[in-house]
Amino acid sequence: MTGSELSIGCKYLLPLAGLQALIEVLATRGYLVLGPALRDGAIIYDEITTLADLPAGWTDQQDAGRYQLARRDDNALFGYAVGPQSWKKFLLPPTETIFTAHRTADGFAIAERAPPPPKFAFLGVRACELAAIAIQDKVLLNGPYTDTSYQSRRSKNFLIAVNCGTAGGTCFCVSMQTGPAAQSGFDLALTELITPGAHEFLVTAGTREGAEILATLPTQPATPNHIAQADAIIAHTAANMGRTLDTTGLKDRLQANLTAPQWDDVAARCLSCGNCTMVCPTCFCTSVEDHSDLSGQTATRTRRWDSCFTLDFSYIHGGSVRAEPASRYRQWLTHKLANWWDQFGTSGCTGCGRCVTWCPVGIDITAEAAAIGSENGNT
Repeated sequence: MTGSELSIGCKYLLPLAGLQALIEVLATRGYLVLGPALRDGAIIYDEITTLADLPAGWTDQQDAGRYQLARRDDNALFGYAVGPQSWKKFLLPPTETIFTAHRTADGFAIAERAPPPPKFAFLGVRACELAAIAIQDKVLLNGPYTDTSYQSRRSKNFLIAVNCGTAGGTCFCVSMQTGPAAQSGFDLALTELITPGAHEFLVTAGTREGAEILATLPTQPATPNHIAQADAIIAHTAANMGRTLDTTGLKDRLQANLTAPQWDDVAARCLSCGNCTMVCPTCFCTSVEDHSDLSGQTATRTRRWDSCFTLDFSYIHGGSVRAEPASRYRQWLTHKLANWWDQFGTSGCTGCGRCVTWCPVGIDITAEAAAIGSENGNT
């Protein structure tokens, strides 16, 4: 089909070979294609060059404090929920050099900044992750201060969403109104369709560039049967969330119960390890560190991810503002689900469930949020 025949929002059918063609087209346009891959017993995000790099036939089984891969009874390429990594690792790297200074005869010379980041094409972005990227954009791009490093990494992205065909055991995107279907923020959106004798994708363009690239691929118009099949997959996923969270009045209830006994109860279990913030796709807290070599000739300033669960994060002269685990957990949960609304006009949670899965002691944000202000967790 020609480019003029492909419209934004219309639905087309893409064969399996067409997905390989999409990867190749993006590579020829200078994109570094990143997508799901099997590594060290988990599905993570890495460079993708062929369909063979994708986790065909694998799914993940998740619960509080538990993550395990398992084989599917088909060869679905995107038949899993989400893994321990989010796309944040590429847009806001865990560690980043801000500048390096070298001693000279009359002072210091600041080294040139690192070369600009590549153009990223993200393949397999879930609806909850699109929502997370939108939240980070709001904070780091559209707030009163622009994070120039994030801006340089975010400005040249091509996002290929995949509507979820499998709900993880800790997913609750339906409760947060962020999924399982991608609604916006993508260039292309796919729904994987597997039937006896056919492995295809229902595809929709969300941007002009998405439609332009889609026009180069071997597509055909989707039939009503294909559209109904995709709708049924999404509806089944939405009806089988592993978790739920009632957000009605949640902000006010959390902010009104800052001394609830439940904070101490969860603190007795919390290790203050910061895993929940490291795997969270929206947490953006960082710290800046300066290092010099033993000779005193070179100094480097770096930025790294930090967490409100560390003592040093709230340290000021005289000690940490949040010395106890209860206050640190309260800060994280109330900021994520309540105070974020006051700051940024949205929730800071997209319901991906990573914080539940990757908590070593299985603390469940949906259970804790429900308990605060309830009969058993009230002040």
